[in-house]
Amino acid sequence: MRIGIKPYLVIILICMYNKLYIELILGLVAVRLSDLKVKQTAIISKVNRTTEDNDNQPDLVASRLETLGFVAGTRVQVITKGVFGGDPILIQVGFTRFALRKIEAAKIEIEKVLEGAST
Repeated sequence: MRIGIKPYLVIILICMYNKLYIELILGLVAVRLSDLKVKQTAIISKVNRTTEDNDNQPDLVASRLETLGFVAGTRVQVITKGVFGGDPILIQVGFTRFALRKIEAAKIEIEKVLEGAST
């Protein structure tokens, strides 16, 4: 029994994969701190200060994260994640460790993942 694969479906899948890959390479898709795996290290690019409800109000959580040391150019590492759903996430910035919820970690955009680097 032969399974027929439609050539146009293969082309569509290749195009979708290539588009996502190119967006990741060019930085069009934002990578969040909440997306990092355990023991991965990255550099913070920015903390999103926009709120979902109203853009005129300052985001107090983002302000607090920046006060704690989550600023652009800082190296961060995911130490561990919670068992059920990965919440909370234990993050190390310098010599300090923070437990962040996924919602809070998603406000932090990272530039690149460093392989084999430690904080």
